[in-house]
Amino acid sequence: MKKVLLVDDDEMTRDGVAEYLKVKGYDVVAVGDGEDALDTFQTKQFDLVILDIMLPKADGFEVLQTIRQTSDTSVLMLTAMDDELTQIMSFEEHADDYMSKRFSLAVLEKRIEALLRRSSITNEQNVWEYKAARVDFNGFSATYNQKPIDVTPKEIKLLRLLLEHKGQALTREQILDRLWELDEAPLDRVIDVYIKNLRKKLALDCIKTVKGVGYKYEEHV
Repeated sequence: MKKVLLVDDDEMTRDGVAEYLKVKGYDVVAVGDGEDALDTFQTKQFDLVILDIMLPKADGFEVLQTIRQTSDTSVLMLTAMDDELTQIMSFEEHADDYMSKRFSLAVLEKRIEALLRRSSITNEQNVWEYKAARVDFNGFSATYNQKPIDVTPKEIKLLRLLLEHKGQALTREQILDRLWELDEAPLDRVIDVYIKNLRKKLALDCIKTVKGVGYKYEEHV
């Protein structure tokens, strides 16, 4: 059973989300302020944190920053603040996803499932093999036909991002947002070069071009 920490100072929202997720089979711990969130997070193991921003005692950004000092646990920001700047700040502080209130509980459930699925790939699939290619995500290294291949850290991260979104087309802009900081982001067409290099170095015909959109990972059946 996946364990979720729900942090929201609005009692109605907190109770409603907690009850819904419990019915769906999640083990939910719900708290109402930032200090309780940090105390609880530090004493228990969680698979996911659902985090409001406007919290008493310590706001959501403070909580997120503290979590990120020691953990890469998936964090979904769930907040009434829906302006672009707040969303950008959330991702800059390494939130994994963002939803604005009002929201659908069914859509929230799907977002949670996607985050947990991504987390499972990141945590468990440290070594990935495809035909003659072998990639070590922890070691940022790769081989082809058992011979070392010169791959860059960004190429490894790009491959992992595509794997985490198997079957889903990612735009160049989405890839840039996830892999580059705002002050270092190159032109979006640089992504084409990284894709070309991955395909050439490791013979990855599983990386497909989606015309007019971007790229996706899709294994042959």
